[in-house]
Amino acid sequence: MLKKAFQVVICLIMVLGLIACTQANDANEGGNAIHIGIVTGTVSQGEDELRGAEAMIEKYGNADEGGMIKHVTYPDNFMQEAETTIAQIVGLSDDPNMKAIVVNQAVPGTVAAFKQIREKRPDILLLANSSQEDVAMIEGAADLVIDPDNINRGYLMILAAKKMGAKNFVHISFPRHMSIELLSERRNIMEEACKDLGLNFYFETAPDPMSDVGIPGAQQFILEQMPAWVEKYGKDTAFFATNDAQTEPLLKMVAELGAIFVEPDLPSPIMGYPGAFGIDLKEEAGNWPEILKKVEQAVVDAGGGNRMGTWAYSYGYTATQALTEYGKQVAEGTMQKDNIEDVLEAFSMYTPGADWNGSLFYNKVTGEEAKNHVMVYQDTYVFGKGYIGNASEVVPEKYKNLK
Repeated sequence: MLKKAFQVVICLIMVLGLIACTQANDANEGGNAIHIGIVTGTVSQGEDELRGAEAMIEKYGNADEGGMIKHVTYPDNFMQEAETTIAQIVGLSDDPNMKAIVVNQAVPGTVAAFKQIREKRPDILLLANSSQEDVAMIEGAADLVIDPDNINRGYLMILAAKKMGAKNFVHISFPRHMSIELLSERRNIMEEACKDLGLNFYFETAPDPMSDVGIPGAQQFILEQMPAWVEKYGKDTAFFATNDAQTEPLLKMVAELGAIFVEPDLPSPIMGYPGAFGIDLKEEAGNWPEILKKVEQAVVDAGGGNRMGTWAYSYGYTATQALTEYGKQVAEGTMQKDNIEDVLEAFSMYTPGADWNGSLFYNKVTGEEAKNHVMVYQDTYVFGKGYIGNASEVVPEKYKNLK
């Protein structure tokens, strides 16, 4: 009798266990699970964006292991491998539980990928950061587009340069970047702001890292050219490059030659600074206050105090986190689509202590604001000095309509 009772208990335990496993599988594979896809470049092209994805995997778990996040990368040579880029993005939509896809940076191919996803999975929220394609096209393909506010930053970086003692401002870029509408507009605003604020504006051309010289050749050009530029323009000159890969050699030479650097194109204390100053940040990884403290000490020790700056929190890293969080909360119903306050709240969640400002993108052709395109910026932090209050500065209205 006892033997039969024991067998019954064992059978009940096995049945209950089978039910629990089935329910767990349903939660992970059924319609109630939420998966968020993140697409970034590799370490060589966009380390901050990739590290931000890793942070979200750590927070919410890997989708392949029962968590929420699925992360893929696009190829370094994305201009020549557009089909691979598109395939990587579109592939995420094959997951029936995919609720949102974040692409950071939204390199060429993102629009095509989003259009393909929209045709078969209109339920997926499509989020793009720092798009490199036509503004109207990415706005038409994505649910939300985020960009660093290159319109207001065009003025604010010149204002920051003046606050840091600059008399000249040198903008370094190449034709491919200057064909990107927002980058071109920012360059024009910088030139106008220099006139208004009493600085001299100069433009210098550097090799495109996507050209035959590659990233090493483009970086070597900066290293070799900077001494001549500083001799030509003087130490009280702020240098700025539109390309992330060229930021590290630029920082190295700015510190060595005693020039000025306001902030990177995609600002971050780990954008170029660790490599330029030989800073090991393994122990501080993901801890931005500690990262800032360690980078600041290295910059000041190298003579860059009050002459070099950044954002206290990485824009690329934070944008990955914020858009992932926003996508998750919209899917859960705790945030709303097309709500700029929710977007800024998502950014603030991951940058305690730093001030943000933002507005809807203003289309100069139509004279209207795009409801799904938000421009954001964080206050500038100058090493050895601290925040300089740029997030609260009022940008003159004239720059909004500057051609």
